[in-house]
This record gives sequence, structure tokens and C-alpha cells, in this order.
Amino acid sequence: MDKVLIRELAIETVIGVYEWEKTIKQILLIDLDMAWDNRKAAAGDDYQYALCYETVSNKLTDLIQQQPIELIETIAEMIADTILTEFKVSWVKVVVMKPGAVKQAKSVGVEIVRQTTSHSSNNSN
Repeated sequence: MDKVLIRELAIETVIGVYEWEKTIKQILLIDLDMAWDNRKAAAGDDYQYALCYETVSNKLTDLIQQQPIELIETIAEMIADTILTEFKVSWVKVVVMKPGAVKQAKSVGVEIVRQTTSHSSNNSN
């Protein structure tokens, strides 16, 4: 399976369940593995068949910064749903890390894997 990867996408947003967290912005780090057949893009060196990581990154930044969210679990599900529906990816692994959330740990986070119910081609452009 081919994948398009994004590592440590840093998004500054209001995130957390504690009242003090709702008054500040914190950094989340997002890792994505997205199933994408890269052969057509590579064969013709043609951008129109590639999954644009900049477009994905910008969309996710806008999505996460729209409103305060309490749980990183919620953010992970929002990201997975957006990737699967808007970018027509058939499978995605999302990791959301919240650095500094626990004093004794460098970072804490969640990882989810989601896929579409149909197994059709992801390059129907």
C-alpha cells in the first residue's frame, strides 16, 4: 500500500478540559499516514494525481482552529473524517500528540485508524 505521510504538523489551538486551558492556545502535533496510490502521479510526473500534503495540512489547520475543543480524541476523529470524505482517501492513521499535557511526559496522545466502508480506488479523478 502506498502512503502519503505528514509528520509533526504543528497546529496552535485552544484545546483542553480545564478552565485555564480554555484561555490559552497550545500546540498539537499531528502525524498522518494516508493510503494513496502514487503510481499515476509518478508515471506522468503529474501533480493533479497526487495527494497534496499542503492542501491537507491547510485544511486540517483551519478545521482544528475553528472552535475550542476539549478532547484530542475528538480532534483525531474530525481529522480522520475529513481525510476520508474530502480527500477521498480509503484508509488513514491519525496520531494527535499534546506536548506538555502531563508534566512527567514529553507528550501524550491518541492514535486511530479509520477506513471507508467501500474499497474503491482512491484515484478516480
